[in-house]
Amino acid sequence: MENFTIPCKSSPPTPILPSKLGNPSEFSLRHAKPIISFSRKTLPKFRDTHLNYLCKNGQFSEAITVLDSIAQKGSKVPPTTYMNLLQSCIDTNSIQLGRKLHEHIDLVEEINPFVETKLVSMYAKCGFLDDARKVFLAMRERNLYAWSAMIGACLRDQRWKEVVELFFSMMKDGVLPDYFLFPKILQACGNCSNVEAAKLIHSIAVRCNLTSCIHVNNSILAVYAKCGNLEWARRFFDNMDERDGVSWNAIISSYCHKGESEEARRLFDAMSKEGIEPGLVTWNTLIASHNQLRHCNVAMELMRRMESCGITPDVYTWTSMISGFAQNNRKHQSLDFFKKMLLAGVQPNGITITSAISACTSLKSLNQGLEIYSLAIKMGFIDDVLVGNSLIDMFSKCGEVEAAQKVFSMIPEKDVYTWNSMIGGYCQAKYCGKAYELFTKMQESDVHPNAVTWNVMITGYMQNGDADQAMDLFQRMEKDGKIKRNTASWNSLVSGYLQLGEKNKAFGVFRQMQAYCVNPNSVTILSVLPSCANLVAMKKVKEIHGSVLRRNLESEIPVANSLIDTYAKSGNIAYSRIIFDTMSSKDTITWNSAISGYVLHGRSDVALDLFDQMKKSGFKPNRGTFANIIRAYSLAGKVDEGTQAFHSITEDYQIIPGLEHYSAMVDLYGRSGRLQEAMEFIEGMPIEPDSSVWGALFTACRIHGNLALAVRAGEHLLVSEPGNVLIQQLMLQAYALCGKSEDISKVRKFGRDYPKKKFLGQCWIEVKNSLHTFISGDRLKLCSIFLNLWLQNIEEKAKTPDFCNELCVEEEEEEIGWIHSEKLAFAFALSGSPSVPQSIRIMKNLRMCGDCHRIAKYISVAFGCDIYLSDAKSFHHFSNGRCSCGDYW
Repeated sequence: MENFTIPCKSSPPTPILPSKLGNPSEFSLRHAKPIISFSRKTLPKFRDTHLNYLCKNGQFSEAITVLDSIAQKGSKVPPTTYMNLLQSCIDTNSIQLGRKLHEHIDLVEEINPFVETKLVSMYAKCGFLDDARKVFLAMRERNLYAWSAMIGACLRDQRWKEVVELFFSMMKDGVLPDYFLFPKILQACGNCSNVEAAKLIHSIAVRCNLTSCIHVNNSILAVYAKCGNLEWARRFFDNMDERDGVSWNAIISSYCHKGESEEARRLFDAMSKEGIEPGLVTWNTLIASHNQLRHCNVAMELMRRMESCGITPDVYTWTSMISGFAQNNRKHQSLDFFKKMLLAGVQPNGITITSAISACTSLKSLNQGLEIYSLAIKMGFIDDVLVGNSLIDMFSKCGEVEAAQKVFSMIPEKDVYTWNSMIGGYCQAKYCGKAYELFTKMQESDVHPNAVTWNVMITGYMQNGDADQAMDLFQRMEKDGKIKRNTASWNSLVSGYLQLGEKNKAFGVFRQMQAYCVNPNSVTILSVLPSCANLVAMKKVKEIHGSVLRRNLESEIPVANSLIDTYAKSGNIAYSRIIFDTMSSKDTITWNSAISGYVLHGRSDVALDLFDQMKKSGFKPNRGTFANIIRAYSLAGKVDEGTQAFHSITEDYQIIPGLEHYSAMVDLYGRSGRLQEAMEFIEGMPIEPDSSVWGALFTACRIHGNLALAVRAGEHLLVSEPGNVLIQQLMLQAYALCGKSEDISKVRKFGRDYPKKKFLGQCWIEVKNSLHTFISGDRLKLCSIFLNLWLQNIEEKAKTPDFCNELCVEEEEEEIGWIHSEKLAFAFALSGSPSVPQSIRIMKNLRMCGDCHRIAKYISVAFGCDIYLSDAKSFHHFSNGRCSCGDYW
C-alpha cells in the first residue's frame, strides 16, 4: 500500500491508556516517560510463543493470566505479539478480551501507530464504533492505516455521511487516500448522494494518477450513476481506456434505474460486441428493469435469451419475474413462474415467497396461498417479518381473520407493518372493536403507531358507517398521537363520506384540507371527481379542475381521464375535448372516456371518428370500447356496421361479449325498428338476458308502438326485477291498453308492497349558486299567478302534433292539476331571471315523459337556450328544437 502521509507538526506520540482499569471504555492520554529500551526487561521468547499458542487455541483467560504475570515482573510484550492478541479478539469477536488487552497496553515495548490502529480495528470490528472513535481521536499520529481502519469501521456500520466527513478531516490532516481507500469513500458518497464530494474525490484521483486503476474508475462511474447524474456517468464511461464487466454493469444499471430501457438494451448489445459476455448480474439488472417498467413480456423474452446463452437463472432472476408479473396485475402468470421456479430446483427466498403470497391475495386464492404458506413453514420463513406481513394481509383479505391472528402471534419481531396489517385485517372484517384493542396495545408496545396506522383506523370506522368515531380519531391524531395528518388522512374522510352518500360533507372536507394547506393528490381527485359527474355540479367540477392545475396533476393520465368523463357527464363535452387534445400521452381508458362522452351527447359521428383514430394510433379496443361503439352505430342508424363491430369482438379481439354488448345490440336493432330481429337476437343469446336487455327491447317496442312485444318484454322485466315499482306501474298501463284487465292481478302478485300513492318525480336545478328541488304536483313552487300563467302559456304553444306510433306508457303520468317537476324547474329558471340563461341544467329521478320532452324542445328554440336534462333513462341536450337522444329514450 502506497503511503501518502504528510507528517504532522505535533508533539511526540504518547501511548493510549484507559483512564481507569475498572472502566476501560473511557479513554484518555497518559504522559509517558521517554522509552529507553536497554532499561526494560524484555519478554523471553518462550513466553511470546506461549501467548500466541494460548490465543490461537481460544484460551483467553490463561493468556490474560500470563499478561498479569508479565506485568508483575515488570517485563514487556513485543508490539507484534500484542497485535496478534488483538487479532485473536477480532477473529473470535471477543470484546471482553479486547478490553482486558487495552488495560494492559502499557505492557507493549513500544506503542507505535500500528498498535493503535490495530486497537481501533479491534473495537470497530467487534461492533463498538464509539470506542473505536475514542481511541482514534486520542492518537497523536494518524497515518493512512489508521484513517483506513476508521473509515472501514464506519462503512461496516453504514454511516455514509461520517465516512465523507472523515475523508475531509483526513485531507486536513495531510493524508491522501490510496487506490484501496478511494473506492470505499466513493461508495459512501453514492449511498448518501453526495455528488459534490464525489467530484472532488474524482479530481484528487486524477491528480494522484490513480485513474489508471480500473477498480478506482469503476467506483467513480458507480458513484455518478448512483447519484443519478447520468450525463457525468456516461461521459466518464465513454472516456474510460479500459472497461470490464463491472463497468458495463454500472452504466447499464444506471440507464435501467432512469427508466431508459432502450439505451440500456443498446449498451447491453454493445457489451457483447466489445468481447465482454454479459454475466448473470447483467442479465438480472436488465430483466428487473423491464419488469419495473411494466415491460413484462420483454423481461420474459430476455430470460429466454439468457437461458439460450447457457446462463442458468438464479433466485434473483425468478423473483424479479414473479414480483414483476404480480405488480403489473398479471397474478396468474406470477404464480405460474413461482411453480416453474420450484420445478427448476431453485430455492425461493423471503422476497419470492412474499411476492407469490401477494399474488394470491390479489386473486383471493386462499388454496394456493395455503400451499405457499406450508412451503414457507417447511423452509423456515415463518419468522421472516416480510413473509409474515404478507400472510397476515392474505388471510385478512380472504376473510380468514383467525388465521391472520395466528400468524401475527407467531412473528417474534413485529414491525409497524405487521401491526398495521393485522389492524387493517380486523377493520376489513368489520371488527373495529378488536382493531381498536390492538391499536391500543400497539401504543403500549415498542412499535408506535405511524400515520398509516391512524389512517387505517379512520378508514375502518368510515367503512363500517361510524363517521363520528372516524372523525374523533382524525381530530386526536395530532393531539394524542403526535402524528401529523397527511394527505392520506384527509382522503380517508373524503372517500368515507362519499361511500356513506354524504357528498356535501365529502366536498366540505376537500375544501377544508386545502384551507389547511394540505395538497390533494391524485387519489383525492379520483375520489371526489366522480361524485360531481352530474348536471348540477359543473361549478364544483371546475373548482376541482382548478385544484388539479394548481397541484400539477393534469399530467397524470387517470386524473385527466376522470376529468374527461366528468365534464362530459356534467354537460360540457367541449371541455372534455380540450383536455383530451392537450394530453401528451393517452391510454385505452382515455379514448374510451372521450368516445363514451360523445355517445352520451348523441354525437355518434365524432365518436366513430375517434374510434378510427384510436385504432390508427395503435391502441387496442377493449370491452368498454365496443359497448360504446355499438351504441354509436345505433345512434347513427348503421345497423350493419354495428353488427359487424359486435362480431369483431370475438373474431378479431378474442373478447367474450358481456351483457352490456348484448343490450347495446338490442338497442341497435330496436332503434331502427327491427323489433323481430331484436327478439331473435335475444332468443339466440348464449347467456341469460338480464333487465338491461329486456329494458332495451321494451323501450324499442314503446317507441315503435308494438304493444304485444312490449308486454312480452315487460313480463320478463317483472321476473328479473319483481320488486321494481316503476316496472309494475308500466305494466299496469300496458295491460290496460291491451284491455287485459284480468292480467293486472299478475302485476299485483309481483308487487304486494306496491304503493297506493303515485311514484313522485323529482328534479334538481342550480340557479345562482343555489340548488333547488322540485317535486311533481307541487304548485307551491309556483309562487305567483304570473308564473302559473307563464307555464300555461308555454304548454299551449308547445302543443304541436307529433306523428309517431309511440305508446303512451310512462313512468310518470300527468293528470289535471298535476304538473311534472321539470316543468316547474323550467318556469322557475326562465321566468325568475331578467335575462334568459344561456343554459339550463336539470337532473331528474324518473324517465322524462313525452309531453315534457316536447315542451323542452319548444323552449330551446323559443328562448334560444340550451337545456341539459339527465333522467333515469337517458341524457338529453335540447338545442334549436332538437334533442341529442333523437327522440328515442
